[in-house]
Amino acid sequence: MNQSKLRLGVIGFAHMHVNSLIDDFDKLENAEWVACADTPAKVPSTSRTFGTRHANIQRAVEHTGIEKYYQDYREMLEKEAFDLIIVCSENAQHAAVVEAIADKNIHIVVEKPMAMTLSDGLRMVKAADRNNVKLIVNWPSTWNPAIRKAQELVQAGEVGQVLRFKYRNSESLGPMAYGQTITDAEKGQEWWHQADTGGGAYMDYCCYGANLSRWFLGEAAVAAYGLQANLNSHYGDADDNGIVVARYPKSVAVLEGSWTTLNTGIPNGPLVYGTTGTLVVDGNKVLVYKERRNPEPTLVYDDHTLPVGRESLALEVQHHVTTGEPLHPTLDIPVNIDAMALLDAGLRSAASGKQELLNDIRWNIG
Repeated sequence: MNQSKLRLGVIGFAHMHVNSLIDDFDKLENAEWVACADTPAKVPSTSRTFGTRHANIQRAVEHTGIEKYYQDYREMLEKEAFDLIIVCSENAQHAAVVEAIADKNIHIVVEKPMAMTLSDGLRMVKAADRNNVKLIVNWPSTWNPAIRKAQELVQAGEVGQVLRFKYRNSESLGPMAYGQTITDAEKGQEWWHQADTGGGAYMDYCCYGANLSRWFLGEAAVAAYGLQANLNSHYGDADDNGIVVARYPKSVAVLEGSWTTLNTGIPNGPLVYGTTGTLVVDGNKVLVYKERRNPEPTLVYDDHTLPVGRESLALEVQHHVTTGEPLHPTLDIPVNIDAMALLDAGLRSAASGKQELLNDIRWNIG
């Protein structure tokens, strides 16, 4: 990867996190935007309110000044030279896009979740390995210093042996519920509400818990129960509520995702239950409870910072390139492929109504 000048591109504007990722990389002094392209939408969207793919493209071109826009990302890859490309396409297109980029020997940042299925994730890993390029998965939760402090405390044995892990998303009424003026019919046109594009609350939010539980617990899950339901989003066929109950070798994880509930006042977590205490991440605080029947925390940690020079994904990537030090574990392949295996097992369980075992990925990657 070029250290003096970082030639950047974007493929996919389906996920609105593309906006914050572009902003992060745009702050780098050596950033040079080369070109961008979208992926073909299964259902054409008509809304241009913020957060939709049309608005995301317009913002990239007008606000960031990415002058070259291609209708076909494969044409862009043939005609332009890049060091790194940000992928924010629909989940179902991650594998094909990442393979195309990797085969051009370009490094990749893909927005969470890693993929739509474990088989797609394995395709991505193999493409990156085959071409000796870096594949990085971005998670907004990685940049929460309280979560990092909580994981440090858990690993240090603050609550003893961990028996249960729980995480749910923050307050959300869906990806188009942040002040947008949009009709139900227009929402249904957005990939988020289409099951076969990888939309739905399960993939949008349970994925955080899969990534974090794998990192906190330090090993892969072995089996999962999954549930998906569309309770209040009649304009689409994707779920708006999802749950995974994961069996780890020595513990259990409960991972929740919802687009229909207001949970203000209830900590998202992680919540970690151990043999000697309970740890709760509540906003910017980490609370540790060690006394039975006492509603007040025994310990409160509220002074957290991210490592200097590594406070965002762009800075983390730059640090990795310039120093050779490993990426944060939540961004790298080992944690992400295990998290993808857990999500995949949960999806299979939701379809079968039975507990499903995780595939042994060591046999599949080799």
